[in-house]
Amino acid sequence: MTTRRAILQGAAALSAAALVARPAFAAGTGNIFVSLEKGNEVVVLDKSYVEVKRIPTSKRPRDMHFNQDRTQLYVACGDDDAIDIIDVATLEVVDTVPTGPSPEVFAFTPDYKGVWVSNEEYSQLELIDLESRVSMVQVPTGAEPEGVIVSEDGKTVYVTSEVADMVHVVDVASGAVIKNIMVGTRPRRFIFTPDGKQVWVSCELSSEIFIIDRATNEIVGDSLFFVPPGFKPEDVTPVGMAVTKDGSKILLSLGRANHVAVIDGTTHEIIKYILVGKRAWSVDLSPDESVAIVSNGLSDDITVVDMATLEPVQTIPVGRVPHTVMIHA
Repeated sequence: MTTRRAILQGAAALSAAALVARPAFAAGTGNIFVSLEKGNEVVVLDKSYVEVKRIPTSKRPRDMHFNQDRTQLYVACGDDDAIDIIDVATLEVVDTVPTGPSPEVFAFTPDYKGVWVSNEEYSQLELIDLESRVSMVQVPTGAEPEGVIVSEDGKTVYVTSEVADMVHVVDVASGAVIKNIMVGTRPRRFIFTPDGKQVWVSCELSSEIFIIDRATNEIVGDSLFFVPPGFKPEDVTPVGMAVTKDGSKILLSLGRANHVAVIDGTTHEIIKYILVGKRAWSVDLSPDESVAIVSNGLSDDITVVDMATLEPVQTIPVGRVPHTVMIHA
């Protein structure tokens, strides 16, 4: 019988292998992929925002990430307990990875040989080996885990619990939570700052952003609030974030406030509020950072934002309840 120690050693090996040489990357198509939570499909637009294809998926596609060489797009499908794999060249689902119940958000290990998945219904974070399809580690969390982010060395995983209002810090070597960090109400998503020093956490129902020092796993300063003119704090439900490569700007989708906040990465002051669609949810930057694209869950569209002017320049209908947007770089 496989011992827990052997399993954890295997998990550590997935992380350690991050130092191996990276493969050549697939040429970026510039295609835009949008998961449609109620449409059970991923819609693909080209870089001119013309629809290319609609790809049927398992039920309730949500979080998405490209594999290491960007030849495949992995899509978490919450109602079928699976992660579908889409071939970027053929735009077809070519494989499916079974998961625990209701996969919400996931993140690759640094070597891309495994995925850490938050399973909402089981209140656990699991590590799945992508070759064997075996669930190698299961870490109990607070109720309704969502956001997942993995340290660059693969030794630490951060996961949110929406109900417990916590960020759990997971040590990969031991397969255990080593710290619980109390944040705001219903924490959702993470970003690392490009200098690697901080992790930002969006808290949807308390309208806050918390910043955690990664060296100490302690909260830095007071939480941040961003309320567009004409809105009440309770109207602001921040979720998705993106950061420029130089860390100068952080984009924050404000949910029911129907705006994206552009935040100075150094001073944390607001640069601009950009009006987008209803329930701004996910945001991604193009490879050259000339545009940002925002998925709007309640207006069934995406908004293209010009990053030079910080103005919305186009709104494109995509289908029922767009969840995540990814640009193929």
